[in-house]
Amino acid sequence: MEYKHTSVLLEKTIDSLQIRPDGTYVDGTLGGGGHAYRVAGALGESGRLIGIDQDEAAIEAAGARLRSYESKVTLIRDNYCNARTALGGIGIEKVDGIVLDLGVSSFQLDNAERGFSYKYDTTLDMRMDLRQSLTAADIVNGYTETQLYHVIRDYGEEQFAKNIAKHIVSARADKPVETTGELNEIIKAAIPAKMRAAGGHPSKRTFQAIRIECNRELEVLKDSLDDLIDLLNPGGRICIITFHSLEDRIVKSAFRKNENPCTCPPDFPVCVCGQTSKGRVITRKPILPSAEEVADNKRAKSAKLRVFEKK
Repeated sequence: MEYKHTSVLLEKTIDSLQIRPDGTYVDGTLGGGGHAYRVAGALGESGRLIGIDQDEAAIEAAGARLRSYESKVTLIRDNYCNARTALGGIGIEKVDGIVLDLGVSSFQLDNAERGFSYKYDTTLDMRMDLRQSLTAADIVNGYTETQLYHVIRDYGEEQFAKNIAKHIVSARADKPVETTGELNEIIKAAIPAKMRAAGGHPSKRTFQAIRIECNRELEVLKDSLDDLIDLLNPGGRICIITFHSLEDRIVKSAFRKNENPCTCPPDFPVCVCGQTSKGRVITRKPILPSAEEVADNKRAKSAKLRVFEKK
């Protein structure tokens, strides 16, 4: 399948990076190379772009798309949480900008074989990195009812999480839940018909939750942000595009903490904790896609861009 992905908030992200022709930049979620292509195009001969992605199909697709810039582009198959080690391996200690376009790509959603979407009846997989052993099927069939409830409630913000978890455990007692179609039917049965008619697809939140758990998406994001900010040169910027409130809250909180890490009580006359600011939040409110972009690409609807500049 051809790797197709429409980059969300592309122009606003490129503008926010303030690319220097001689700078070094990282796209930590390379995907099909949409953002990376624009970054590479703005670089001079001494500039450099490092593209990182854990999905082999993304690395192959981006490599083809970026072939005309191959002299200044290095592609690494890894998770962005390992960026410091990956960059150190090619002799880079600091960079001038980082882009993260979070979530699942259009290619991953539209490729039925990957099992990310509730729209296709296929193997229950959802791995972004196919080298990983844990699959969505392992979660659905191996987690306890309580564990499933917490995953679906916390990562899917699903009000019927308890009932969905109960139905999953009941169904798998007869036979393992092996396909997205089977899981769809279980979720449908767990949600009252009145509520199914009122909302969107009944499986949307649960599929999101299981995907996040399978790929440790929120854990990786939370654990990586401080380290990524530390990788920036003074004046360097990190631009992060999120697609749901769970991601956005993590990014917003991390940016604020790095801007003002002081832990002293508000009534202290001077700071005594010794924590100093790493930079400033550029986006007090997130940058949102235009109505035109949303009309052209419905997946842009929930996107938010936040930007932080290193001191």
